[in-house]
Amino acid sequence: MSFFKNFAEKLKNAGNKWTQSVSNLFSDDPVDDGFWDELEEQLILGDVGIDTTEELIAELRRVMIDRRISNKRELKSAFAELLVARLEAVPGMGRPLDVEHSPSVVIMIGVNGSGKTTTCGKLAAQFKAEGRKVIMAAADTFRAAAIEQLKAWGERAGVRVIAQKQDSDPAAVVYDALLAAKAANADVILVDTAGRLHTKSNLMEELSKVTRVIKREIPEGPSEVLIVLDAVTGQNGFMQAETFGKAMPITGVVLTKFDNTSKGGIVIAIADRLKTPIRYVGLGEGIDDLQLFEPRAFVETLLDIKND
Repeated sequence: MSFFKNFAEKLKNAGNKWTQSVSNLFSDDPVDDGFWDELEEQLILGDVGIDTTEELIAELRRVMIDRRISNKRELKSAFAELLVARLEAVPGMGRPLDVEHSPSVVIMIGVNGSGKTTTCGKLAAQFKAEGRKVIMAAADTFRAAAIEQLKAWGERAGVRVIAQKQDSDPAAVVYDALLAAKAANADVILVDTAGRLHTKSNLMEELSKVTRVIKREIPEGPSEVLIVLDAVTGQNGFMQAETFGKAMPITGVVLTKFDNTSKGGIVIAIADRLKTPIRYVGLGEGIDDLQLFEPRAFVETLLDIKND
C-alpha cells in the first residue's frame, strides 16, 4: 500500500471550493480596484484572518509596483511566492515526525470530534508500513467509544492497543503502554488522549500527569505532541491550541477534514498566528488519506500554477 501519494494530486482531487475561487481571480485581465476587493473577500471567506489578509494584500501591492506588473495572471506567481515564504518561515512545516528514538512517544491532543483517534490509527498504519513496530495507548478513557474505535483501528492496522476500562486513569494506561513497548522493543507509542471540556483544568491536569509519567520512563519525554484540529471549525482551533498548549508543548498540527472545508485559508492562518508547523493534512476518510503537508504543493494547487 502506498501511503504517501502525490500530495498535490490528492489535494486537487479533494476539490476544495475555496482554492478554486482564489485561483479563478487571477485571469488575463488587467489589475483593477475590483480585483483587490475580490481577493480580500476570498481570503477572509477562506479564514485567512483579517490582519493576515491585509498584510498579504499590502505586500502584493508593493510587489506589483516594484515589478511593474499590470496583468492579474502575472501577479499570480508573485502571490504564490509570498504565500510559500510565509508557510516555510515556520520551522518544521511539513516535516515528518521525529520517531528515531526507541521507543518514541507521539501524543495526540485536541477536542472531541477533531479526529484524534482516526489520526492515531492512520499514523499507526503508516509507521507499520515503514517497518516500525507500533503500540497504541487508549488514554481517552472518558469515552468508551474512543477505546473501541482505537481497538478497531488496531485490528485494521495490525497494531497492538493497550487499554483499560472506561474512566480508568489515563496516565496508568500510558504507563502500561510504556512497559509493553519496552518489553516488545517497540519503535513508536501513539497515545490517544481525551478531548472533553478543553477549557476545564481537570483535563489539562490529566495531560500534564501523562507527560510526567512518560518523562519518568523516558527522560527526554514525548518525541512529538500533535494537536489535531478540525479544518471545518476554522479559527476556533486557535483557542483550542492555546489552551492545550498550556498543558504540554505542541510540536505540530494535524489538520483533519480539509477535504470538507470551505475555509482552506486556515492553513495560512495557522502559520501566521500559531507559528506551529502543520505536519499532516487529512484529505479523505481512507487509511492512506492522511498526507504530509507540503507548503509549495499547497500553494501551487491553491493557485492552479501548473495549469497556466
